[in-house]
Amino acid sequence: MRFHVYLFIMKKSLFTVLALSPLMLFAQDTPYKIRGKVGSFNSPAKVYLIYQNGAASVTDSAVVSNGNFSFQGAISEPSSGVMIMDPKGVGLDSLKSTSQPDVLMIYVDKGEYAIEGKDSLSTASIKGSKANTENKILNGRLKDLSAQFRALDAEYQAASAEQKGSQEFVGGLQGRLEKLQVRQKEILTQFVKENPESYVSVNSILSIAGRDPQFGEIDPLVKSLSPALQKASALQPLLMGMEASKKTSVGAMAMDFTQNDPNGKPVKLSDFKGKYVLLDFWASWCGPCRDENPNVVQAYNKFKDKNFTVLGVSLDRQNQRDAWLKAVKDDGLTWTQVSDLKFWNNEVARMYNIRSIPQNYLIDPSGKIVAVNLRGAALEQKLAEIL
Repeated sequence: MRFHVYLFIMKKSLFTVLALSPLMLFAQDTPYKIRGKVGSFNSPAKVYLIYQNGAASVTDSAVVSNGNFSFQGAISEPSSGVMIMDPKGVGLDSLKSTSQPDVLMIYVDKGEYAIEGKDSLSTASIKGSKANTENKILNGRLKDLSAQFRALDAEYQAASAEQKGSQEFVGGLQGRLEKLQVRQKEILTQFVKENPESYVSVNSILSIAGRDPQFGEIDPLVKSLSPALQKASALQPLLMGMEASKKTSVGAMAMDFTQNDPNGKPVKLSDFKGKYVLLDFWASWCGPCRDENPNVVQAYNKFKDKNFTVLGVSLDRQNQRDAWLKAVKDDGLTWTQVSDLKFWNNEVARMYNIRSIPQNYLIDPSGKIVAVNLRGAALEQKLAEIL
């Protein structure tokens, strides 16, 4: 199992930038100018600035003279980006292999502002920028939590191979991670509510939404923003996806479907009405799914006699039928399994807008979705609560 820890809103790959919607809903581009002074670096040193401006990915560079550099341009709206110091002028591609590049996460904001650092970008301060000042406040609130995330990740990285293969050990870490993620959401949510006119709130909402945005959670936050920020281009892909997520959010009635089991027998979701059903999307080729299967097996065995069952939907390919059935047997998945073997084009997966796996929905006896993406100990805890 690969144990990932995700830190707060601006933690992303240094050399990739979020591809935002081409919609340009803000006003005309507004000029910006950044003046920097970091140490006493000289040529061939360079500083790179990477950010997104509407549909365009921007990579700019500036020469450094006695530590001084500057950037200027125009942006349609504030954009989170990254500034990278290249002290030896080796080029951006060569910096990719550097284990600890000198990096500053920054909002490219309108107007003029300054970056000042004694000897590195990573410890530099940003002065005169509203968005960066607000982001500093948020990062201050997240500081202790960030340290806990790093400590948890370090604990996993330092574990032995035997520990990493232990369901009990990994499950314990996963449970602690989920508690930290809940607290992170609480901090971000509070920030959004307190700062409806801050562009940092836009990125906070994107972080809260994650890969599986829940309409009931995200819609009120978006509506709490100022009218102008609700039109931010960064939000538009999320908002469009949210329309689809309404049908699969907690409180919605699960959409019925029919798909064949391995013997060609049609199975309907509504066949299980009257029971709690975990609708589980997975595949034999999906490592995280296979890592999660023992947790589902344990929960199934514990609650199968208490009006609970599982319905597995496999996203295996047409030529992977044997691998699918072998995984079912090897992992001890004794509940009903269905698939049309169409990979990501699985009809049920498309109906439920599945874009990553594992993913699951807990459905109550009336057919209503009562929980989403219960993993690790969270699944057993929820079942113990309701059964």
